[in-house]
Amino acid sequence: MPALWMVAASFLFACMGVCVKLGAERFAAGELAFWRGFVACALLGVYVAWKRLPLATPHWRAHLWRGASGFVSLLAYFHAIALIPLATAVTLNYTSPLFLALLLAFWVREPVRPALFVALGAGFVGVVFVLQPTLGRDQWWGGFLALASGVVSSAAYLNVRRLGELGEPEWRTVFYFSALTAVGGLPWLLASHPFHAIDAAGWALLLGAGGFGAAAQLCMTAAYKRGKTLTAASLAYSTVVFSSLFGMLLWDDSLPLPACGGTALIVFAGIAATALSRAGSRAAPVQQD
Repeated sequence: MPALWMVAASFLFACMGVCVKLGAERFAAGELAFWRGFVACALLGVYVAWKRLPLATPHWRAHLWRGASGFVSLLAYFHAIALIPLATAVTLNYTSPLFLALLLAFWVREPVRPALFVALGAGFVGVVFVLQPTLGRDQWWGGFLALASGVVSSAAYLNVRRLGELGEPEWRTVFYFSALTAVGGLPWLLASHPFHAIDAAGWALLLGAGGFGAAAQLCMTAAYKRGKTLTAASLAYSTVVFSSLFGMLLWDDSLPLPACGGTALIVFAGIAATALSRAGSRAAPVQQD
């Protein structure tokens, strides 16, 4: 059952990506980020009120850093989805475990196994394979943003780990991240014509981006709580598969053979880096945005 929760989360994250890519034709990335955060915050707010859970926390600085870095990563990711094929954007965003492993090794100074550097090398070779044959000259900015979202996500996940060590429950971490994402996207919302007329299809895309993202986080939380961390982290990469299928069905996207090989390398390296960097550590599970 935990495996099914993670597969469901991956499918829902891919659905969120579809809504973002379709919505990018109508809305700015900041607007989409606002609705992603607002809907999740509203849903969690109902849960918090129903359970009468306390939102007060002494660790507001850690929540602020997690929320700020998570918002920047999400904004870059949404921009990238609008500019390049969905599967490519998702794959490059999922390089975050590689950069997180680098942060743990060189910033946090955690002891690491030599095999970790082999995994990281394979992962970054995969990035080159994904970028080179997949993107045209006019798409390199999107590729850079997708990769940047993975880099910044690693810093966000480091803050998630810190919050877990401080004893913060995941629902509170997700709530404050969602709230700060909504606040960060508010300027784009206010600057949008203002509050331009939105038809039924537009509302469906906005609520889909927020609703699918919130539902995916809830499923992911259930997977990490009820199953093994490494199994859940490995299955999270099925988002790449779902995104590839959506890309082929909706936009006739296709990945050249070298890019497929690069994607496989990134997935392998991400799983290996997760396993090796968690060896001997009781870190909190990584949360996808």
